[in-house]
Amino acid sequence: MKTQRHAAILRIVRGETVGSQEQLRERLKGEGYNVTQATLSRDIRELGLAKVAAPDGGSHYAAAPEGAPGVRPHLEQLLPTMLVSAEGVGPLLVLKTTTGGAQALGLALDGAGWSEIIGTIAGDDAILVITRSERGRRAVQVRLRELAGLPA
Repeated sequence: MKTQRHAAILRIVRGETVGSQEQLRERLKGEGYNVTQATLSRDIRELGLAKVAAPDGGSHYAAAPEGAPGVRPHLEQLLPTMLVSAEGVGPLLVLKTTTGGAQALGLALDGAGWSEIIGTIAGDDAILVITRSERGRRAVQVRLRELAGLPA
């Protein structure tokens, strides 16, 4: 059932513009899949879907093209091309990214599993990184700048 639902989600987001989880949930319901918001969020994460900017200023879900590998890029691959700056205060770190890069970079950062990081919140071109302490934030900031090739 999960495999078929995942296939339906990919078919929907590749075939039409879906701007919200609720809209996607309704489309799935129309195809016979009645899912909760929590299940849909998990499916979106497992499928590696990302919100991307649309020309009209909105955003919509996007999947990797068919046939593309399902492996997400590693943080070390994304940082040099996406990270613009990393500034912080206390335990909070704000990462500025290229336009539309925050979701992918946030996923990669979450996937890295760094123990200093409690969580991240990604927008379109910025990520709020919440660390366990100011010391942890400084360590994360230095590591990110080094991996991205940014000046210290």
